[in-house]
Amino acid sequence: MMLRRTILPICLLLGACVPSLNRETATRAAFQVDATDTLPPMKTFSAPRPSRPVQSNADIARDFLDLVFRMESGRDLPVLTRFEGPIRVRVTGQPPAHLGLDLGRLLHRLRTEAGIDIAMAPNGAFPAGASQITIQAIPRAEIRRALPQAACFVVPNITDISQYARARRSARTDWGRLDRRTQIAVFLPSDAAPQEVRDCLHEELAQALGPLNDLYRLPDSVYNDDNVHTVLTGYDMLILRAIYAPELRSGMTRAQVAERLPAVLARLNPAGQAMAPRRLADTPRSWIDAIQTALGPGVDPMNRRAAAAEAIRIARTMGWQDHRRGFSYYAMGRLLQATDPALSEAQFLEANRFFAASPDMALHRAYVGSQLAGFAVARGQGEAALALLAPHLDIAAQHENAALLATLMLLRAEALDLTGRSAEAQTVRLDSLGWARYGFGTDWAVRAKQREIAQLSPLRGRN
Repeated sequence: MMLRRTILPICLLLGACVPSLNRETATRAAFQVDATDTLPPMKTFSAPRPSRPVQSNADIARDFLDLVFRMESGRDLPVLTRFEGPIRVRVTGQPPAHLGLDLGRLLHRLRTEAGIDIAMAPNGAFPAGASQITIQAIPRAEIRRALPQAACFVVPNITDISQYARARRSARTDWGRLDRRTQIAVFLPSDAAPQEVRDCLHEELAQALGPLNDLYRLPDSVYNDDNVHTVLTGYDMLILRAIYAPELRSGMTRAQVAERLPAVLARLNPAGQAMAPRRLADTPRSWIDAIQTALGPGVDPMNRRAAAAEAIRIARTMGWQDHRRGFSYYAMGRLLQATDPALSEAQFLEANRFFAASPDMALHRAYVGSQLAGFAVARGQGEAALALLAPHLDIAAQHENAALLATLMLLRAEALDLTGRSAEAQTVRLDSLGWARYGFGTDWAVRAKQREIAQLSPLRGRN
Protein backbone atom coordinates (compact mmCIF):
# COMPACT_ATOMS: atom_id res chain seq x y z
CA MET A 1 0.00 0.00 0.00
CA MET A 2 1.13 3.54 -0.59
CA LEU A 3 -0.46 6.63 0.97
CA ARG A 4 -0.60 9.86 -0.95
CA ARG A 5 1.99 12.41 0.21
CA THR A 6 0.53 14.52 2.92
CA ILE A 7 2.34 17.77 3.72
CA LEU A 8 0.75 20.80 2.04
CA PRO A 9 3.00 23.84 2.07
CA ILE A 10 0.75 26.02 0.02
CA CYS A 11 -1.30 29.03 1.03
CA LEU A 12 -4.34 27.51 -0.67
CA LEU A 13 -5.09 24.83 1.93
CA LEU A 14 -6.59 22.41 -0.57
CA GLY A 15 -8.02 19.12 0.72
CA ALA A 16 -5.03 18.25 2.88
CA CYS A 17 -4.30 14.70 3.73
CA VAL A 18 -2.03 14.11 6.67
CA PRO A 19 1.02 12.05 7.65
CA SER A 20 0.23 8.42 8.23
CA LEU A 21 1.67 6.52 11.15
CA ASN A 22 2.18 3.64 8.72
CA ARG A 23 4.85 5.02 6.39
CA GLU A 24 4.37 2.06 4.04
CA THR A 25 0.82 3.08 3.19
CA ALA A 26 1.04 5.20 0.01
CA THR A 27 -0.14 8.06 -0.37
CA ARG A 28 -1.46 20.40 -1.53
CA ALA A 29 -16.47 45.60 3.45
CA ALA A 30 -15.12 42.78 0.97
CA PHE A 31 -15.67 42.47 -2.74
CA GLN A 32 -18.92 40.63 -3.24
CA VAL A 33 -20.36 38.54 -6.02
CA ASP A 34 -24.12 38.42 -5.93
CA ALA A 35 -25.33 34.98 -4.90
CA THR A 36 -27.51 34.83 -8.01
CA ASP A 37 -24.55 35.41 -10.34
CA THR A 38 -23.42 32.48 -12.42
CA LEU A 39 -19.72 31.77 -12.29
CA PRO A 40 -17.93 31.49 -15.66
CA PRO A 41 -17.23 28.04 -17.08
CA MET A 42 -14.41 25.99 -15.59
CA LYS A 43 -11.08 26.36 -17.36
CA THR A 44 -8.63 23.53 -17.95
CA PHE A 45 -5.06 23.36 -19.18
CA SER A 46 -4.21 22.30 -22.71
CA ALA A 47 -0.74 21.35 -23.93
CA PRO A 48 1.69 20.39 -21.13
CA ARG A 49 4.90 22.43 -20.77
CA PRO A 50 7.27 20.34 -18.65
CA SER A 51 10.84 21.55 -18.16
CA ARG A 52 13.74 19.26 -18.92
CA PRO A 53 15.74 18.01 -15.92
CA VAL A 54 18.66 20.25 -14.96
CA GLN A 55 20.50 17.73 -12.75
CA SER A 56 23.65 15.82 -13.54
CA ASN A 57 23.25 12.16 -14.40
CA ALA A 58 25.38 11.29 -11.38
CA ASP A 59 22.80 12.92 -9.10
CA ILE A 60 19.90 11.36 -11.00
CA ALA A 61 21.43 7.90 -10.69
CA ARG A 62 21.75 8.30 -6.92
CA ASP A 63 18.15 9.58 -6.71
CA PHE A 64 16.91 6.73 -8.90
CA LEU A 65 18.39 4.07 -6.65
CA ASP A 66 17.02 5.67 -3.47
CA LEU A 67 13.59 6.15 -5.03
CA VAL A 68 13.29 2.65 -6.48
CA PHE A 69 14.92 0.51 -3.80
CA ARG A 70 13.55 2.10 -0.63
CA MET A 71 10.14 2.93 0.82
CA GLU A 72 9.12 6.04 2.73
CA SER A 73 9.42 4.08 5.96
CA GLY A 74 13.12 3.52 5.26
CA ARG A 75 12.58 -0.14 4.47
CA ASP A 76 14.81 -1.39 1.67
CA LEU A 77 13.24 -3.18 -1.29
CA PRO A 78 15.16 -6.22 -2.52
CA VAL A 79 14.50 -5.91 -6.27
CA LEU A 80 13.27 -3.58 -8.96
CA THR A 81 9.60 -4.12 -9.80
CA ARG A 82 7.70 -2.75 -12.77
CA PHE A 83 5.05 -3.90 -15.23
CA GLU A 84 6.43 -6.12 -17.97
CA GLY A 85 4.55 -5.68 -21.23
CA PRO A 86 1.67 -3.39 -22.22
CA ILE A 87 -0.24 -1.66 -19.40
CA ARG A 88 -3.96 -1.15 -19.76
CA VAL A 89 -6.02 1.07 -17.47
CA ARG A 90 -9.69 0.91 -16.59
CA VAL A 91 -11.83 3.32 -14.54
CA THR A 92 -14.57 2.12 -12.18
CA GLY A 93 -16.74 3.58 -9.45
CA GLN A 94 -18.20 7.08 -9.76
CA PRO A 95 -15.69 9.04 -11.86
CA PRO A 96 -16.35 12.80 -12.09
CA ALA A 97 -16.78 14.20 -15.59
CA HIS A 98 -13.35 15.86 -15.70
CA LEU A 99 -11.43 12.69 -14.76
CA GLY A 100 -11.55 11.27 -18.28
CA LEU A 101 -9.93 14.37 -19.79
CA ASP A 102 -7.19 14.54 -17.14
CA LEU A 103 -6.50 10.81 -17.38
CA GLY A 104 -6.30 10.92 -21.17
CA ARG A 105 -3.78 13.78 -21.04
CA LEU A 106 -1.69 11.97 -18.44
CA LEU A 107 -1.62 8.69 -20.37
CA HIS A 108 -0.55 10.58 -23.49
CA ARG A 109 2.33 12.17 -21.55
CA LEU A 110 3.40 8.79 -20.16
CA ARG A 111 3.49 7.33 -23.67
CA THR A 112 5.31 10.24 -25.32
CA GLU A 113 7.59 11.48 -22.51
CA ALA A 114 8.26 8.30 -20.53
CA GLY A 115 8.02 5.83 -23.42
CA ILE A 116 5.62 3.55 -21.51
CA ASP A 117 3.16 1.37 -23.41
CA ILE A 118 0.09 2.49 -21.46
CA ALA A 119 -3.46 3.16 -22.67
CA MET A 120 -7.08 2.80 -21.70
CA ALA A 121 -8.34 -0.77 -21.78
CA PRO A 122 -10.88 -1.53 -24.50
CA ASN A 123 -14.58 -1.58 -23.67
CA GLY A 124 -14.07 -0.78 -20.02
CA ALA A 125 -11.88 -3.84 -19.48
CA PHE A 126 -14.50 -6.03 -17.85
CA PRO A 127 -13.60 -8.38 -16.23
CA ALA A 128 -10.79 -6.84 -14.17
CA GLY A 129 -8.17 -9.26 -15.48
CA ALA A 130 -8.20 -7.46 -18.83
CA SER A 131 -6.38 -4.48 -17.28
CA GLN A 132 -3.27 -4.04 -15.19
CA ILE A 133 -4.29 -0.80 -13.39
CA THR A 134 -7.75 -0.13 -12.00
CA ILE A 135 -8.61 3.47 -11.07
CA GLN A 136 -11.62 3.47 -8.76
CA ALA A 137 -13.32 6.80 -8.01
CA ILE A 138 -15.23 6.66 -4.72
CA PRO A 139 -16.50 9.21 -2.19
CA ARG A 140 -13.92 10.66 0.19
CA ALA A 141 -15.84 9.23 3.13
CA GLU A 142 -15.33 5.73 1.74
CA ILE A 143 -11.59 6.33 1.30
CA ARG A 144 -11.31 7.56 4.88
CA ARG A 145 -13.19 4.56 6.21
CA ALA A 146 -10.46 2.45 4.65
CA LEU A 147 -7.58 4.80 5.61
CA PRO A 148 -8.73 7.63 7.90
CA GLN A 149 -5.80 9.91 7.10
CA ALA A 150 -5.66 9.41 3.32
CA ALA A 151 -6.96 11.52 0.45
CA CYS A 152 -6.12 8.77 -2.08
CA PHE A 153 -3.91 5.70 -2.17
CA VAL A 154 -2.58 2.84 -4.26
CA VAL A 155 -2.44 -0.89 -3.44
CA PRO A 156 -0.99 -3.90 -5.31
CA ASN A 157 -2.91 -7.06 -6.18
CA ILE A 158 -6.47 -5.87 -5.58
CA THR A 159 -9.02 -4.25 -7.90
CA ASP A 160 -11.79 -2.91 -5.63
CA ILE A 161 -11.99 -1.02 -2.33
CA SER A 162 -14.16 -3.82 -0.93
CA GLN A 163 -11.11 -6.10 -1.01
CA TYR A 164 -8.87 -3.75 0.93
CA ALA A 165 -9.86 -4.46 4.54
CA ARG A 166 -9.12 -8.19 4.18
CA ALA A 167 -5.94 -7.74 2.19
CA ARG A 168 -4.27 -4.74 3.83
CA ARG A 169 -2.04 -6.65 6.26
CA SER A 170 -1.42 -9.68 4.09
CA ALA A 171 1.55 -10.69 1.97
CA ARG A 172 -0.67 -10.08 -1.03
CA THR A 173 -0.40 -6.29 -0.65
CA ASP A 174 3.19 -6.17 0.61
CA TRP A 175 5.29 -4.23 -1.92
CA GLY A 176 8.43 -5.77 -0.50
CA ARG A 177 7.34 -9.27 -1.56
CA LEU A 178 6.66 -8.41 -5.19
CA ASP A 179 9.03 -9.56 -7.89
CA ARG A 180 7.08 -7.77 -10.63
CA ARG A 181 3.89 -5.70 -10.88
CA THR A 182 0.84 -7.30 -12.43
CA GLN A 183 -2.26 -5.70 -10.84
CA ILE A 184 -2.49 -2.31 -9.08
CA ALA A 185 -5.53 -0.42 -7.77
CA VAL A 186 -5.61 3.37 -7.41
CA PHE A 187 -8.34 4.87 -5.23
CA LEU A 188 -9.30 8.51 -5.93
CA PRO A 189 -11.95 10.77 -4.37
CA SER A 190 -14.95 11.21 -6.66
CA ASP A 191 -16.28 14.27 -4.81
CA ALA A 192 -13.16 16.46 -4.43
CA ALA A 193 -12.22 19.58 -6.39
CA PRO A 194 -11.09 18.78 -9.94
CA GLN A 195 -7.50 19.79 -9.19
CA GLU A 196 -7.34 17.59 -6.10
CA VAL A 197 -8.58 14.61 -8.11
CA ARG A 198 -6.04 15.40 -10.84
CA ASP A 199 -3.22 15.74 -8.30
CA CYS A 200 -4.13 12.40 -6.76
CA LEU A 201 -4.23 10.85 -10.23
CA HIS A 202 -0.71 12.03 -11.08
CA GLU A 203 0.83 11.06 -7.75
CA GLU A 204 -0.80 7.67 -7.37
CA LEU A 205 -0.45 6.56 -10.98
CA ALA A 206 3.22 7.61 -10.80
CA GLN A 207 3.69 5.34 -7.77
CA ALA A 208 1.69 2.52 -9.34
CA LEU A 209 4.15 2.61 -12.24
CA GLY A 210 7.38 3.44 -10.45
CA PRO A 211 9.00 4.70 -7.24
CA LEU A 212 7.39 4.06 -3.86
CA ASN A 213 9.67 6.46 -2.01
CA ASP A 214 9.74 10.25 -1.60
CA LEU A 215 12.87 12.34 -1.19
CA TYR A 216 12.79 15.85 0.28
CA ARG A 217 16.07 16.62 -1.49
CA LEU A 218 14.34 16.60 -4.91
CA PRO A 219 13.47 20.20 -5.92
CA ASP A 220 11.33 19.49 -9.01
CA SER A 221 9.47 16.24 -8.50
CA VAL A 222 6.17 14.83 -7.29
CA TYR A 223 8.29 12.25 -5.48
CA ASN A 224 8.70 14.72 -2.61
CA ASP A 225 6.54 14.96 0.50
CA ASP A 226 6.47 18.78 0.42
CA ASN A 227 3.76 18.55 -2.31
CA VAL A 228 4.98 21.68 -4.09
CA HIS A 229 4.81 19.78 -7.39
CA THR A 230 1.60 17.88 -7.97
CA VAL A 231 1.79 17.30 -11.75
CA LEU A 232 4.48 14.99 -13.10
CA THR A 233 7.56 16.99 -14.05
CA GLY A 234 10.17 16.46 -16.73
CA TYR A 235 12.40 14.96 -14.04
CA ASP A 236 9.67 12.49 -13.06
CA MET A 237 9.16 11.42 -16.66
CA LEU A 238 12.89 10.76 -16.98
CA ILE A 239 12.84 8.58 -13.86
CA LEU A 240 9.90 6.59 -15.24
CA ARG A 241 11.52 6.30 -18.67
CA ALA A 242 14.65 4.89 -17.01
CA ILE A 243 12.61 2.39 -14.97
CA TYR A 244 11.03 1.05 -18.17
CA ALA A 245 14.26 1.11 -20.17
CA PRO A 246 14.93 -2.17 -22.05
CA GLU A 247 18.27 -2.52 -20.24
CA LEU A 248 16.41 -3.12 -16.96
CA ARG A 249 13.82 -5.68 -15.90
CA SER A 250 11.82 -6.74 -12.85
CA GLY A 251 13.75 -8.79 -10.32
CA MET A 252 17.09 -6.99 -10.74
CA THR A 253 18.91 -6.12 -7.52
CA ARG A 254 20.16 -2.67 -6.59
CA ALA A 255 23.71 -3.65 -7.55
CA GLN A 256 22.60 -4.96 -10.94
CA VAL A 257 20.62 -1.79 -11.68
CA ALA A 258 23.45 0.45 -10.46
CA GLU A 259 25.80 -1.25 -12.92
CA ARG A 260 23.56 -0.58 -15.93
CA LEU A 261 22.07 2.78 -14.91
CA PRO A 262 24.90 5.12 -16.04
CA ALA A 263 24.60 3.90 -19.63
CA VAL A 264 20.79 4.17 -19.48
CA LEU A 265 20.93 7.78 -18.29
CA ALA A 266 23.65 8.69 -20.79
CA ARG A 267 21.33 7.50 -23.56
CA LEU A 268 18.15 9.11 -22.19
CA ASN A 269 19.61 12.35 -20.84
CA PRO A 270 22.84 13.19 -22.69
CA ALA A 271 22.79 16.78 -21.39
CA GLY A 272 23.18 15.43 -17.86
CA GLN A 273 26.54 13.88 -18.67
CA ALA A 274 28.32 17.26 -18.73
CA MET A 275 26.67 18.71 -15.63
CA ALA A 276 28.55 18.79 -12.35
CA PRO A 277 26.83 16.84 -9.56
CA ARG A 278 25.42 18.80 -6.62
CA ARG A 279 25.41 15.83 -4.24
CA LEU A 280 22.76 17.26 -1.93
CA ALA A 281 22.95 15.75 1.54
CA ASP A 282 20.37 13.20 2.64
CA THR A 283 17.51 14.62 4.68
CA PRO A 284 17.76 13.59 8.35
CA ARG A 285 14.73 12.07 10.01
CA SER A 286 14.79 14.84 12.63
CA TRP A 287 14.09 17.52 10.00
CA ILE A 288 11.33 15.44 8.40
CA ASP A 289 9.68 14.91 11.80
CA ALA A 290 9.92 18.64 12.58
CA ILE A 291 8.31 19.63 9.27
CA GLN A 292 5.54 17.05 9.66
CA THR A 293 4.82 18.28 13.19
CA ALA A 294 4.78 21.90 12.05
CA LEU A 295 2.42 21.33 9.12
CA GLY A 296 0.59 18.14 10.05
CA PRO A 297 -2.69 17.68 11.96
CA GLY A 298 -3.48 17.44 15.65
CA VAL A 299 -0.75 19.76 16.97
CA ASP A 300 -1.34 22.94 18.99
CA PRO A 301 0.03 26.26 17.62
CA MET A 302 2.84 26.54 20.16
CA ASN A 303 4.24 23.11 19.33
CA ARG A 304 3.83 23.77 15.60
CA ARG A 305 5.98 26.91 15.87
CA ALA A 306 8.53 25.09 18.02
CA ALA A 307 8.74 22.35 15.37
CA ALA A 308 9.20 24.91 12.58
CA ALA A 309 11.95 26.58 14.60
CA GLU A 310 13.61 23.19 14.99
CA ALA A 311 13.43 22.62 11.24
CA ILE A 312 15.13 25.98 10.66
CA ARG A 313 17.81 25.13 13.24
CA ILE A 314 18.52 21.77 11.60
CA ALA A 315 18.66 23.33 8.12
CA ARG A 316 21.17 25.91 9.35
CA THR A 317 23.27 23.28 11.12
CA MET A 318 23.31 21.14 7.98
CA GLY A 319 24.49 24.14 6.01
CA TRP A 320 21.76 23.68 3.41
CA GLN A 321 21.48 26.30 0.71
CA ASP A 322 18.76 24.48 -1.21
CA HIS A 323 14.96 24.38 -1.25
CA ARG A 324 14.77 22.56 2.11
CA ARG A 325 16.28 25.60 3.87
CA GLY A 326 13.75 27.84 2.13
CA PHE A 327 10.91 25.48 2.93
CA SER A 328 11.79 25.60 6.63
CA TYR A 329 11.35 29.39 6.62
CA TYR A 330 8.21 29.05 4.51
CA ALA A 331 6.64 26.77 7.11
CA MET A 332 7.40 29.26 9.88
CA GLY A 333 5.97 32.10 7.81
CA ARG A 334 2.70 30.23 7.39
CA LEU A 335 2.45 29.56 11.12
CA LEU A 336 3.08 33.19 12.12
CA GLN A 337 0.65 34.85 9.72
CA ALA A 338 -2.22 35.16 12.18
CA THR A 339 -0.20 36.17 15.24
CA ASP A 340 2.82 38.15 14.00
CA PRO A 341 2.41 39.38 10.41
CA ALA A 342 5.68 41.35 10.41
CA LEU A 343 7.74 38.36 11.50
CA SER A 344 5.77 36.14 9.13
CA GLU A 345 6.69 38.39 6.20
CA ALA A 346 10.33 38.28 7.25
CA GLN A 347 10.23 34.48 7.14
CA PHE A 348 8.76 34.51 3.65
CA LEU A 349 11.45 36.94 2.48
CA GLU A 350 14.10 34.59 3.85
CA ALA A 351 12.43 31.64 2.11
CA ASN A 352 12.38 33.59 -1.14
CA ARG A 353 16.12 34.25 -0.83
CA PHE A 354 16.87 30.53 -0.91
CA PHE A 355 14.23 29.68 -3.51
CA ALA A 356 15.73 32.32 -5.84
CA ALA A 357 19.01 30.40 -6.05
CA SER A 358 17.96 28.10 -8.89
CA PRO A 359 15.38 28.03 -11.71
CA ASP A 360 14.22 24.58 -10.58
CA MET A 361 12.67 26.31 -7.54
CA ALA A 362 10.50 28.70 -9.58
CA LEU A 363 7.28 27.07 -8.37
CA HIS A 364 8.43 27.38 -4.75
CA ARG A 365 8.97 31.10 -5.38
CA ALA A 366 5.48 31.43 -6.85
CA TYR A 367 3.95 30.21 -3.59
CA VAL A 368 6.06 32.70 -1.63
CA GLY A 369 5.23 35.41 -4.15
CA SER A 370 1.53 35.00 -3.43
CA GLN A 371 2.20 35.51 0.28
CA LEU A 372 4.42 38.56 -0.18
CA ALA A 373 1.95 40.11 -2.62
CA GLY A 374 -0.81 39.62 -0.04
CA PHE A 375 1.19 41.69 2.47
CA ALA A 376 1.70 44.42 -0.15
CA VAL A 377 -2.03 44.52 -0.99
CA ALA A 378 -2.89 44.76 2.71
CA ARG A 379 -0.63 47.82 2.98
CA GLY A 380 -2.27 49.42 -0.04
CA GLN A 381 0.91 49.07 -2.13
CA GLY A 382 -0.63 48.19 -5.48
CA GLU A 383 2.41 48.74 -7.68
CA ALA A 384 4.65 46.72 -5.34
CA ALA A 385 2.12 43.86 -5.36
CA LEU A 386 1.96 43.90 -9.18
CA ALA A 387 5.75 43.69 -9.37
CA LEU A 388 5.79 40.77 -6.94
CA LEU A 389 3.11 38.87 -8.87
CA ALA A 390 4.36 39.42 -12.43
CA PRO A 391 7.02 36.65 -12.55
CA HIS A 392 4.78 33.95 -11.12
CA LEU A 393 1.59 33.89 -13.18
CA ASP A 394 3.12 31.97 -16.08
CA ILE A 395 4.97 29.66 -13.67
CA ALA A 396 1.67 28.64 -12.05
CA ALA A 397 0.18 28.05 -15.50
CA GLN A 398 3.21 26.07 -16.70
CA HIS A 399 2.89 23.77 -13.69
CA GLU A 400 -0.88 23.46 -14.27
CA ASN A 401 -1.75 24.71 -10.78
CA ALA A 402 -5.14 26.33 -11.29
CA ALA A 403 -5.68 27.05 -7.59
CA LEU A 404 -2.39 28.93 -7.32
CA LEU A 405 -3.00 30.67 -10.65
CA ALA A 406 -6.47 31.82 -9.54
CA THR A 407 -5.05 33.08 -6.24
CA LEU A 408 -2.33 35.07 -8.01
CA MET A 409 -4.89 36.54 -10.42
CA LEU A 410 -7.26 37.54 -7.62
CA LEU A 411 -4.36 39.26 -5.86
CA ARG A 412 -3.48 40.99 -9.13
CA ALA A 413 -7.07 42.24 -9.43
CA GLU A 414 -6.91 43.79 -5.95
CA ALA A 415 -3.53 45.37 -6.78
CA LEU A 416 -4.95 46.84 -10.00
CA ASP A 417 -7.85 48.34 -8.05
CA LEU A 418 -5.34 49.95 -5.69
CA THR A 419 -3.64 51.62 -8.65
CA GLY A 420 -6.92 52.95 -10.08
CA ARG A 421 -7.15 50.47 -12.96
CA SER A 422 -10.61 49.21 -12.02
CA ALA A 423 -11.76 48.07 -15.46
CA GLU A 424 -8.63 45.97 -15.93
CA ALA A 425 -9.04 44.63 -12.39
CA GLN A 426 -12.57 43.44 -13.12
CA THR A 427 -11.42 41.67 -16.30
CA VAL A 428 -8.64 39.85 -14.42
CA ARG A 429 -11.00 38.99 -11.57
CA LEU A 430 -13.56 37.49 -13.91
CA ASP A 431 -10.87 35.55 -15.80
CA SER A 432 -9.57 34.10 -12.52
CA LEU A 433 -12.89 32.49 -11.66
CA GLY A 434 -12.73 29.88 -14.41
CA TRP A 435 -9.39 28.70 -13.01
CA ALA A 436 -10.76 28.86 -9.47
CA ARG A 437 -13.56 26.50 -10.43
CA TYR A 438 -11.01 23.89 -11.44
CA GLY A 439 -8.73 24.61 -8.48
CA PHE A 440 -11.29 24.91 -5.68
CA GLY A 441 -14.28 23.03 -7.04
CA THR A 442 -17.61 24.12 -5.63
CA ASP A 443 -19.11 27.59 -6.14
CA TRP A 444 -19.03 28.29 -2.41
CA ALA A 445 -15.31 27.47 -2.24
CA VAL A 446 -14.60 29.75 -5.20
CA ARG A 447 -16.54 32.62 -3.62
CA ALA A 448 -14.88 32.03 -0.25
CA LYS A 449 -11.42 32.34 -1.83
CA GLN A 450 -12.53 35.47 -3.67
CA ARG A 451 -13.82 37.08 -0.44
CA GLU A 452 -10.70 36.04 1.49
CA ILE A 453 -8.40 37.85 -0.94
CA ALA A 454 -10.67 40.85 -1.43
CA GLN A 455 -10.71 41.45 2.32
CA LEU A 456 -6.95 42.05 2.24
CA SER A 457 -7.40 45.37 0.43
CA PRO A 458 -7.80 48.59 2.42
CA LEU A 459 -10.32 49.63 -0.25
CA ARG A 460 -12.71 47.04 1.22
CA GLY A 461 -12.51 48.37 4.76
CA ARG A 462 -10.52 46.88 7.67
CA ASN A 463 -8.23 44.00 6.71
